[in-house]
Order: sequence, then structure tokens, then C-alpha cells
Amino acid sequence: MKVAVVGGGIIGLTTALQLKNELRNVELTIFASDFDDTVSHVAAGLFRIGSSYSGPTEQVTREWIRDSYEYYDDIRKYVDASIAGVTSISGYLFANSSPDTVKNRWMENLVPIYRRVKDEEFRLVEGNWKYGSFFRTLITECNLHLPWAREKLNENGVKLKTMKIDSLKELASHWDLIMNCTGLGARSLCNDKYLVAMRGQVLKVKAPWVKTFFYGELDTYIIPGFNGMVTLGGSRNFDCENTKVCPHESAAISERCRGLLPGVIGKGEVVQELVGLRPHRERNVRVEAEWIFNGSSKAILVHNYGHGGYGVCTAPGTSKYAVKLAREMHKSSVAKL
Repeated sequence: MKVAVVGGGIIGLTTALQLKNELRNVELTIFASDFDDTVSHVAAGLFRIGSSYSGPTEQVTREWIRDSYEYYDDIRKYVDASIAGVTSISGYLFANSSPDTVKNRWMENLVPIYRRVKDEEFRLVEGNWKYGSFFRTLITECNLHLPWAREKLNENGVKLKTMKIDSLKELASHWDLIMNCTGLGARSLCNDKYLVAMRGQVLKVKAPWVKTFFYGELDTYIIPGFNGMVTLGGSRNFDCENTKVCPHESAAISERCRGLLPGVIGKGEVVQELVGLRPHRERNVRVEAEWIFNGSSKAILVHNYGHGGYGVCTAPGTSKYAVKLAREMHKSSVAKL
């Protein structure tokens, strides 16, 4: 079977790895307009799923999240976990708006620790916070993880081609299975009017003394990664496609983070200011299979996109589900012959 994966970010690469794991003899090629400049590279990579995240049903959504956590947790146990950019991390979420803000229906029964903050722990940060939670989770550093994934794919004979795909339909003439992992690009490729850009801006700060993550409500976060680099955020600008760094936004992020954890800005050197466009889908994340036709040619097309700000977190789960749909459709087509 000839398989094309379209998209070179975390969704595309993880889908390709899942395909090679389950269908070892497939001839697999990944197409991407750019493998080194994706929204995945901007993400902090903390495994924290927002309560609004949604698949087609609650059962499927929980399956995606559980499978994703287990996937990354298995990598964390590898000898080369640091090369793969996956490790465990603990931290805090503080809020004033509501006690529900520090709760999380997806995470509380999944991660090894999720508890209320103790009275003395409120003093770890500035601000008179009313509510708080402490939890232990995972972090995936995409600047390490994506090169690791590409290397694994190369070792397994997968071809990576830098090439812009303008039509999924045209691929049907040459490929038996097409995995559409194009994120925001699916808006034009699939004419998906439910897909919009959710602009985000972050700062990368060199602050190796920060070992714990902190959230102040959900619009302020300090997330340490590998090599002493810390991500400060953030912003969510709905239906905004401006990819230029806004100095006023950087100043606001700095001020909020300094107000939460004094010293992270000032002592810490700002290394980068980055902008990414999250592929936000107003309906649920789209993981669906269909047939695609080009004249007398046809192929199985499986969509896997629209993860919003949770692509890094849930890529393994949706990829596993996408491959399952592909196998079921292929099996059904063979049975009819």
C-alpha cells in the first residue's frame, strides 16, 4: 500500500510513526511545505488539556487523551527520552475567577497527582489567589521531539519531501491512502469553514533555575522546558493571522509573568519572541475517513486536524484513531471485492 501523509508538524509526524508501527510494509511519504517552521515549534508542549477540548463524543475524547498520555509516558521511560524531548514535570494552576478554573475533567483521573493547593503553597507566587491546584504531568519539547521523530521515520525508510500540496484530490491518482494532517492548511484544502486561526505569542527566556510550571488563571503561564529554556505566555487572538511579533503583547506577557513570579523576567534573558497560528476548529477536532476520487482513481482519505492549542498534547491519540479508521475502511473495501 502506498501512503501519503500531508503535514510535517507534530500531527503529521506522529501519524506517520503510528502508521509504520501498525502497517510495517507500507510505502510511506510525508509531504510538507516546511518541516522546520510549524506551529508545533512555538508550543511549550505541556500536557494539559483544556476542558473545552472536544472530539466527536466524550468517550472518544477520553480515549484520545489517555492514549496520548500513555504514548508520551512510554517515551519518557526510554533511555533516549532526553533526546526525544519528553520528561515529567510538576506545577501549579492558580485562579481568582472560580474554583472550577483550577479543575480539569480530562486530567484529574489521568495524571499521577492532581490535588488542591495547600495554604502554604499560595506563597510560592505573588498575588492573592483564592484557588489553586497542583499536578504532575509531562512535557514534550518539540524542538527536540520533531527532529527525533523525523530520524525515527528516516530509519524506517519513510521519505520526507518538502513540497506544497495544493490539492488532496490530485494525490488520489498515485496513493492508496492519504492522511490529511495539514492543520490550518486544511481550511483551503478541504474548504473547511469551521477552521480559523487562533494567534498565540510567547517569549522564550533563559532561566534554568525555574523547574516548576506556574499558571495564573489561564492567560498567564511560565513553563520550563529543556536546556534551561522557559516559555512565557500567552495570548489567544481569535481569527487573527498576523504572524508578526507585537512588542506591546510581549510587554504585557512580561508584566503578567513578572507579577506572578518575580525574577523570571529581569534575571532571565529573553532569547526569542515567537508567534504561532493554532488551527482552531469551531466544531470538534476532525478525525474522519472518506473516499476521495480523481476520475477513475480513488483513495482513502483520513483527516486529522483542528486540534487548536492541544496538537502536541493529543497528537498520539488522534493519530492512533486516524490509523484505526484507515484500517477499517481498507478492510471494508477489500471485503467487498
